[in-house]
Amino acid sequence: MRKQRTKPGQSAAKEFFLPELCLPQALLVLVVLAELMVLVLVLVEPMQAGFDWVRMALMSLFVQWIVLLSAALLCGLRPWLARLHPGLAGALGCLLVVGVTLACTAVADYCQLSGELPVDRDVERYARYSLIAVIMSALMLRYFYLQSQWRKQQQAELGARIESLQARIRPHFLFNTLNSIASLVTSDPVKAEQAVMDLSDLFRASLGKPGSLTTWREEMELAKRYLSIEQYRLGERLQLDWDVSAIPDDLPIPQLTLQPLLENALIYGIAPRVEGGIVRVEADYERGVFILRVSNPYDEVAGRQTSNGTQQALTNIGARITALFGPHASLSVERRDGRHFTCLRYPCARLTQEARAI
Repeated sequence: MRKQRTKPGQSAAKEFFLPELCLPQALLVLVVLAELMVLVLVLVEPMQAGFDWVRMALMSLFVQWIVLLSAALLCGLRPWLARLHPGLAGALGCLLVVGVTLACTAVADYCQLSGELPVDRDVERYARYSLIAVIMSALMLRYFYLQSQWRKQQQAELGARIESLQARIRPHFLFNTLNSIASLVTSDPVKAEQAVMDLSDLFRASLGKPGSLTTWREEMELAKRYLSIEQYRLGERLQLDWDVSAIPDDLPIPQLTLQPLLENALIYGIAPRVEGGIVRVEADYERGVFILRVSNPYDEVAGRQTSNGTQQALTNIGARITALFGPHASLSVERRDGRHFTCLRYPCARLTQEARAI
């Protein structure tokens, strides 16, 4: 898998506390806040017999020009500001908003939108508008900074939680795989040796960064290496039915997700049955939602005799996808028509789509 190189400037801009103000959502918020500020400015003035809608419209136009021009300039200067100290970047941001405010005020005076005013009143108005711009921009930038710090804290806690869950899966995965190899040592030493080599490749591939995402193609390769080890032990008792052709190779999936689901299917559905059975893997990706379903034959009597160790792995998978993809991610289990179904679903975008968005 080819990894994209991230330039230092891009990394700094990504972690900068000032959001992308050119995005539609951010612009909508700024426009609404500007209109609320116009309403406040109008209400603090002395009440007259009739409401001056023309004055409110002109003031709204004036404030919106200041807000939109400031947002455009901050958006364009964001990569440069991201390389500065947050305090200095915030101060320069406030000065920029004040400069835009004074420039728009000068243009309004040139067009005589406010009418003829005495010189002393004109200076007072410039000072008042500058003070309002400093206060509002400082409050907004402070809010962005606190929101950024809270988001970083949430990400750090999320990373620690995922790393803990990943650390629980790895020993459990290794323990069950070594048990499979041990069963081959006496019956078929040659296959046992090959299984050890497969395990070496498998475990090397699984030693990625805790909590990191991999592609569907790489996760499939990892799962098939595990299945090759189990195939030595189970032989023809293990049959596989894959229906995953609709899944793009670059679809993101947490490392060690498919393998524990297959392990659960083999321990509960294939190993207890003399005749074995079919493990079916079905996957679908529609409207930005990935659905993975692993099913196996289920015998209630035989199921009671098996170990319940893989339940911990399933619990960890559910916790990991919830931590990574939010509350819409889920892991469900059901039994019907003599089969046991484990269904995983979560919203995600293809890695190529994410890279294109960046």
